[in-house]
Amino acid sequence: MTGSVTQRPGQPIPAAVAERIIEDDRRYLLHSWSAQASRRPVVIAGGRGATFWDAEGKRYLDFASQLVNLNLGFGHPRVVGAIQAQAADLCYVAPEFANEQRSRLARAVAEVAPGDLNHVFFTTGGATANEAAVRMARLATGRQKVITRRRSYHGATAGALSVSGDPRRQGVEPGVWGTVVVEDPFCYRCPFGLRYPSCEIHCADHIGEVIEFENPETVAAVIVETITGSNARIVPPPEYYPRLREICDRYGVLLICDEVMAGFGRTGKWFAIEHYNVVPDLMTCGKGITSGYVPLGAVVASDRVASFFESHVLLTGATYSGHPLACAAGVATLEAYHAEGLIERCRVLGDRLMAGLRAIGERHPAVGEVRGRGLFACIELVRDRETREPLIPWTPRGARETHPAVTGTLGAMKERGVYAYTKWNMIMLAPPFVITEAELEEGLQVIDAALSVADGQVARA
Repeated sequence: MTGSVTQRPGQPIPAAVAERIIEDDRRYLLHSWSAQASRRPVVIAGGRGATFWDAEGKRYLDFASQLVNLNLGFGHPRVVGAIQAQAADLCYVAPEFANEQRSRLARAVAEVAPGDLNHVFFTTGGATANEAAVRMARLATGRQKVITRRRSYHGATAGALSVSGDPRRQGVEPGVWGTVVVEDPFCYRCPFGLRYPSCEIHCADHIGEVIEFENPETVAAVIVETITGSNARIVPPPEYYPRLREICDRYGVLLICDEVMAGFGRTGKWFAIEHYNVVPDLMTCGKGITSGYVPLGAVVASDRVASFFESHVLLTGATYSGHPLACAAGVATLEAYHAEGLIERCRVLGDRLMAGLRAIGERHPAVGEVRGRGLFACIELVRDRETREPLIPWTPRGARETHPAVTGTLGAMKERGVYAYTKWNMIMLAPPFVITEAELEEGLQVIDAALSVADGQVARA
């Protein structure tokens, strides 16, 4: 299930070759979200299953699935074989033509999508999927405003960043007109100072109030990450999405669920919105649709939204929409999810991950909360459990800061061979679905040991 078809595990590459790679990287490449002068990247030589290794042959257990997209781990033979076969058969065909892999994947996605989400528009990734979904909502409703949540991130294109609350939106500001920001369903840090369940889900009713003040006739859509990704792994309470669905229906506003990270099994169901028994009008996908092997995204539209475009032009498109190589990878990825029972496996292993992390959190005073669902979790580090003061401010200024408790903990994990990533005061965790039980336990033991660094820093603060 997890074996590479070409690489030997842990095989290093010559030091001179590694140095040349770094030199060329430094001289010729620009890296995203980074000041270039401070970068010296690790050279990755190969990977297999849930592990990868660097140029010196050091092994890392991937507790991030790279960018929360490598659901099948490295070198899954089913997907690698499908890409090879499609490359030999037909590398590319323009979006205007029908193609076997494109049609097969559209059907496969529609078959696992909830409710009447039966129509698929392929894009090049998650950001372009979100941008296309917003455009479709504006066209279908004849309205322009889009409501988004404060701790959201919907991608790096101008349109997707414009409907994001993430501080990275500064790169495109003033951005695309029409975005209205609302508060999150974040029980640990309730922006309204309330407590669940006595709050009566005010965070959802708040969106209804904002729609009223903005004038419902001007609001096209509410876009949400079903479970917030890199901005805190916020899991809304069970009543939230049914209430939000009712609010959207009341005002004729479309509900867009961004499932780029959470979709395709990451939370233990095919899509995170299924935990709430709600069907959105539009759902966006990426990352796990091909397990990251070839770039691809998708908008999955309801019958009602899709019917509008039967007689109206869908004013969006891309040269690489539904690329045959990507669609072949997607078909093979979904086949692997089905054949190997990986969605259920993610649920079972996710329960173990969350239980393990919560037990670890109780032992470490620097841990304020453990959140998540399935293999999609985060550990939030705080200065004080009682006040819940975060180690790093959640502001544009804070986004540029570091704290020894965060960097030290992450460094201790890497030193012990476990890879993850951080955002502000949070350690983000998302292991591949193919991780073994022994590897999961190994990662938990490393996290437990590394959090002692955070405890020590907090004690000295």
